[in-house]
Amino acid sequence: MSALEDDVRELQRRYEAGLTAEEAGDEEYAVLEAFLDRLEAGEVRAAEKRGGEWEANEWVKQGILLNFGLRSIETHGHGGVDYHDVLPLRDTADLPGRGTRNTPDGTVIRRGAHVGSDAILMSPSFVNVGAHVGDGTLVDSCDTVGSAAQIGDDVKLGANTLIGGVLEPVEAAPVVVEDDVSLGAGCRVTSGFVVGEGSVVGENTLLTPRIPVYDLVAEEIVYGELPPERRAFTRYVESSVGDHDLFEGGAYKPAVVATDVEAETLEATQREDALRDN
Repeated sequence: MSALEDDVRELQRRYEAGLTAEEAGDEEYAVLEAFLDRLEAGEVRAAEKRGGEWEANEWVKQGILLNFGLRSIETHGHGGVDYHDVLPLRDTADLPGRGTRNTPDGTVIRRGAHVGSDAILMSPSFVNVGAHVGDGTLVDSCDTVGSAAQIGDDVKLGANTLIGGVLEPVEAAPVVVEDDVSLGAGCRVTSGFVVGEGSVVGENTLLTPRIPVYDLVAEEIVYGELPPERRAFTRYVESSVGDHDLFEGGAYKPAVVATDVEAETLEATQREDALRDN
């Protein structure tokens, strides 16, 4: 257990015992600021893969929540506009030195978010506190990366993609998109769903634990994850509701179908890498 983890756990204990934002002082804020710095540096993460499974780091998620519970709303300024929040936006002065760029106007990176090297964030997009965006990843226009979400290296998030945030309960793993994944425009990934490494997901696909994934490679139905190296897309399957007096014909529900990633699919996504140089 690191010294920072000890400090966060002790602060959590005091918060549960009644410590308020009004009572917090320099000592408490020093812990909170050091914690946010470590998040931004990628040195601590809200979840990590252990033994092949993604697990939440509870103390990290507690630290994120403490930054809300022990801070008061303040007025901040950015781009000549005042906004009111408990956290300021992230300082982005370190990005160009690592080959990462964010475009104006409306690329918002909140304090406590990690953005890797050689990444691109197109405007407008939003990366929330505790999120981890890996090296070489593209966050396209109108994308949202939710709190504590874990996005791997060389990922492409298509335009208008939503990556949900999972802060509570602290033991719940956040949304994970592993390395080399390509998500088509308009995808939604929510509620701790894990998108396996090297997968290609068709546009407007909803990935959530409540929707079954029909994995035609392993010939099984899985929930909450898309296995690695899959091509996935939305289809509709027959619902158990069946015939009903309120409508004619059968009832259908959304599902996700997963097949092998084909060579043609990989070639198409590789061609889009040219966008990173523009």
